[in-house]
Amino acid sequence: MASCRDPGQSGIKEIRRFPTDSLRTRVAGIVDFLTQDQISAPELTERLATLAVEEAVAEARIGTRDDFPGPLFIAIPPIEIEWPQRRAVADSLGARETYSYEDLLEATKSGAFKGFHDRFLLGSVADHLAERFNTRGSPISLSTACASGASAIQLGVEAVRRGETDAALCVAAEGSVSPESLIRFSLLSALSTSNEPPEGAAKPFSKNRDGFVMAEGAGALVLESLESAKARGAKVLGIIEGCGERADAFHRTRSSPDGKPIIGCIRGAIADAGLTPDDIDYVNAHGTGTPENDKMEGMGVLTVLGERAKSVPISSNKSMIGHTLSAAGAVEAIVTLMTLDSGRLPPTINYQVPDPAIPLDVVPNVARDAKVTHALSNSFGFGGQNVSLVLAREPA
Repeated sequence: MASCRDPGQSGIKEIRRFPTDSLRTRVAGIVDFLTQDQISAPELTERLATLAVEEAVAEARIGTRDDFPGPLFIAIPPIEIEWPQRRAVADSLGARETYSYEDLLEATKSGAFKGFHDRFLLGSVADHLAERFNTRGSPISLSTACASGASAIQLGVEAVRRGETDAALCVAAEGSVSPESLIRFSLLSALSTSNEPPEGAAKPFSKNRDGFVMAEGAGALVLESLESAKARGAKVLGIIEGCGERADAFHRTRSSPDGKPIIGCIRGAIADAGLTPDDIDYVNAHGTGTPENDKMEGMGVLTVLGERAKSVPISSNKSMIGHTLSAAGAVEAIVTLMTLDSGRLPPTINYQVPDPAIPLDVVPNVARDAKVTHALSNSFGFGGQNVSLVLAREPA
């Protein structure tokens, strides 16, 4: 067994998939084990989601490999046609100095680009996964910014609670690291520009934090009523006890300065779980590393947990894997379940310059062993999308 003093390791690397010479940010949590070819974001998102679902369904031992006995809820990034496809349509018009929007519309009427249309529909990933795993009913695609993964889990929890299904497949995936996305987030001053070394770019809760690091990935959970799981002898990895959700329409990127939506979101999740703030042993933070987000999350945790918050460990795995955006809520819920099961708290790495404005125990730099019974997992997204989940170990 590894030592409880294991230092956290970063997976952030220099981007090699496309040229970054003219970009301010040149690092990301890139998935590089699937293909060396340039593929579209929805295609990579689907491949990552498929791998995660295959693993989740196999581990849950529910249904069969291609027959899942419940609905699909999937969080995906916003989907739009990308520049390679736009150029392909333009190139079909032949060499010319200028062409109009009407020319592009005329080109698409030929039917030669139907594949582009099908691939870049918002529901394309969900439709393909639903067909692949034969889920029940119409698949639900959702995109609630950085809270998307937690939102997918919340929808699954609510469906099970309402008695609509005994099991739900909740997935979140993100494969959108591209020049366009990097430029857009850079224009919002949201990305870290600490390119050297790449491993040190993500610095959640540190005073010298300068933005988040984009990343790709996927997470999938099979949610099932406890009664159903026990009846079939399933291994229960943990319990999702409560969900909290609040909207914050203050600004498209900033949080309301009074923190009420974040505070209400955390309080709502704890109340939904039938617990009190004193029951929370650990917080898996949203912890992006942006100055604004970390400050507001710290204020929210301190307000809800009170003076006790300073002794409750709170860590951000984004310091090691980057911000997986639409997938983050599900990936971090899975990390939280692993924390509950193993009793090992993941660290917040690159924590060298503490921020006195955030007086929290961020589990700095090295993992720590601790018994955790009830954990909070936060997801606070751009545009005011806030979701918190309370998770617990199965009662003995």
